[in-house]
Amino acid sequence: MIRVLIADDEALMRTGIRLILENAEDIEVVAEAGDGREAAAACRAQDIDVALLDIQMPTRDGIAAAEDITRLSPRTCVVMLTAFGEEASVTRALRAGASGFLLKDTGPADLIRAVQLAAKGEPVLAPRITRQLLHRHVQSGRDTEAALRRTEDLTPAERDVLRLLGTGLSNAEIAGQLHLSAGTIKAHISRILTRTGCANRVQAAVLAHDAGLLTDLTDH
Repeated sequence: MIRVLIADDEALMRTGIRLILENAEDIEVVAEAGDGREAAAACRAQDIDVALLDIQMPTRDGIAAAEDITRLSPRTCVVMLTAFGEEASVTRALRAGASGFLLKDTGPADLIRAVQLAAKGEPVLAPRITRQLLHRHVQSGRDTEAALRRTEDLTPAERDVLRLLGTGLSNAEIAGQLHLSAGTIKAHISRILTRTGCANRVQAAVLAHDAGLLTDLTDH
């Protein structure tokens, strides 16, 4: 079972998400929280596979909670719940260690699938958020020199994987592109994260852009 925490200061939102997730046979909502402090405490107190965190919460917001959780409960995958247009907050959450982003209007089937993917370490990025995040990131400038230093020890195969990871492809899709097994891709990504100092594959995707491994996506 995938053990999930839902953190949102609106009880109605938490209830709605819980009802959706409880329709999945492999998901169990084991904790709820009304603010970031409660969320971090819950992740420390019990085994949580996926933490769904609202960005805007009182006392301690979702971004601060993401920092606490990724530091103190590294096995927990943090997925942020955000409203469309909060690109600045998404960027901050990425730096805090969040590994996925979902819009609050995500449909039930997509929400369930996102939790299942997150539990497997797969990317969880709403397409609209991805496009706005990349656009904002490119517009704000990139430190190419620093990114190149972080990627200089990668093998050619790992660079190929990082390049495709930067486009948002799943492990299976990357494997198909490179004609390798999904297990081999997973091993490559693990080494990429270690060698580049990225906390998760979302940070690695941004690094791929900074290092110039991808063409500019803002015109697509």
